[in-house]
Amino acid sequence: MKYNFDEVIDRSQNRSSKYDEREKVFGTMDVIPLWVADMDFRTAQPIIDACRKKAEEGIWGYTSRPASYFEAVREWEEKRNQWNPDTRLMSWAIGVVPAMASLIKLFTKKGDRILFQTPVYSEFYDITEHTGRTVAETQMTRTETGWTVDLEDFEKKAKDAKVFLFCNPHNPLGIVWTAEDIQKMMKICQKYGLLVVSDEIHSDLIFHGKKHTPTVLAAPFYKDHIITCVSATKTFNLAGLQASTTIFPDEDMKARFDTYWSSMDIHRNNAFSSVAMEAAYREGEEWLEQLLAYISDNFDFVRSYCKEYIPEIKPNLPDATYLMWLDCRDLHMTNDELVDFFIHQAKLGLNPGHSFGRSLSGYMRLNVACPRKTLEKALGQLKRAVEKIRK
Repeated sequence: MKYNFDEVIDRSQNRSSKYDEREKVFGTMDVIPLWVADMDFRTAQPIIDACRKKAEEGIWGYTSRPASYFEAVREWEEKRNQWNPDTRLMSWAIGVVPAMASLIKLFTKKGDRILFQTPVYSEFYDITEHTGRTVAETQMTRTETGWTVDLEDFEKKAKDAKVFLFCNPHNPLGIVWTAEDIQKMMKICQKYGLLVVSDEIHSDLIFHGKKHTPTVLAAPFYKDHIITCVSATKTFNLAGLQASTTIFPDEDMKARFDTYWSSMDIHRNNAFSSVAMEAAYREGEEWLEQLLAYISDNFDFVRSYCKEYIPEIKPNLPDATYLMWLDCRDLHMTNDELVDFFIHQAKLGLNPGHSFGRSLSGYMRLNVACPRKTLEKALGQLKRAVEKIRK
């Protein structure tokens, strides 16, 4: 089946937070929303068909989870990443971020230090601080060719930490970590006995011939201390269905996790996520391959457009995710000025860079998972806004 990612879909009646919450997030509805990580594309037809069939049944009571559900996760990981995780060690959760928050609660105590690398998406801060834990932030180092891990600082911060939240692949920098990169970090975690929670929600969104390496495969010497979080929701634009899979190294950790969620009577998929997730894993690959090609072209379009018309803004070229990291430092604005400029002059709703790293200045995050016409309009608005301040 040939999918049309150029189709501009009216989401005004979609109950979409990306669109409906513009007033709340940006103080105005008059922005093109290119912020929160969901896509302006219809998902794969087999997923739509599975949900339609479920809707037509007309009975959506308490939903069972057949063995085929986690088996579909296992088969997908094996096919895409050459990883064959044990389905007996898989648990359902309502999302990767809630799963990570619960893991922090279960395996640390208040005041413990939680390590992560910045810039990183802001929920890492939220789930650490909102659970009464302390941020142990190690900053990535910016070079002429990209961003790298400061291993010296990483080890310094790891000494007193209890958990390492690892973004693999990385959001917002779009880094696809090599096995060697992962091994270096895991050896430090092993040295100081950190539990590793590997957020691999973007692991299907990989470009430019790169290959995702699950953390447990890169570091088999430390696999008993690595918990992996995956989901089809980011890959297939299904975040509103709320489902993820947490894969544990042993039955004891899984049992503690399951007991935590069961204590709130949260242990079942909803009627639609059950069928949608399985359809995604079993029948969604054709759609995904076409999506990846389209997003890759969007990356190239943004890069070439900025180079020609807005050289003050320098986008990275991500190897993962559908999010671009914009270096806007040549605009010589404070963070507040930069956010105000994007909202009120360019009329664009992007994520401010300092929400991903509180000491950062001069960056924004752009979501390119939208039709090309939307990007063309957005960049045109940005070009005209920059031209005004040049004068």
